[in-house]
Amino acid sequence: MLFWIFLAGGLAARYAAGRRALGGALLLCVPLIDVVLLVATVLSIQDGAGPTVWHGLSAAYLGITVVYGHRTVRWADAKFARRFGGSAAPPRPRLHGRAAVVDAWKSWFRFLLAYAISVGMIFGLVWLVGTLDKGAPLLVWLNPLTKVLVYSLIWPIVTTIWPGEQESEPEPEPEPEPATENG
Repeated sequence: MLFWIFLAGGLAARYAAGRRALGGALLLCVPLIDVVLLVATVLSIQDGAGPTVWHGLSAAYLGITVVYGHRTVRWADAKFARRFGGSAAPPRPRLHGRAAVVDAWKSWFRFLLAYAISVGMIFGLVWLVGTLDKGAPLLVWLNPLTKVLVYSLIWPIVTTIWPGEQESEPEPEPEPEPATENG
């Protein structure tokens, strides 16, 4: 939740209020939220709190924000810049053929990285509590994360099989014939 609060606050300060320095400072706090969440989660478990599903959620969340956080901030910044800063809309990429296949696989591997970080953090917390039995509430998040990973594999496979056709380049307009004096 703090991610979105700092993101919206930073962008509102930057574009709506015209306070670029304040907006930049608030946006710099966005990745710090991940560090604070990680430290709070580890300290909570080290202080003897029994691991809960919420500790597992924080590990899953951290893996996803590490991979997607910067992209989300860039996306939101572009939207705010267009809405409040008068920037032109960027051209929408139209992916067909090989470009679509490459994009689909890049997207899936990006989630695979987020998955690996999340799973690594979950098992790191399990190691911190000592045993798999004690860490069982943390392991609950492996099921939905793995399902998303497997189900999201459908898109790059389908795109590889049916990548769509390349759009043909529009034919250039024929140049008009120069006018002659005889008519």
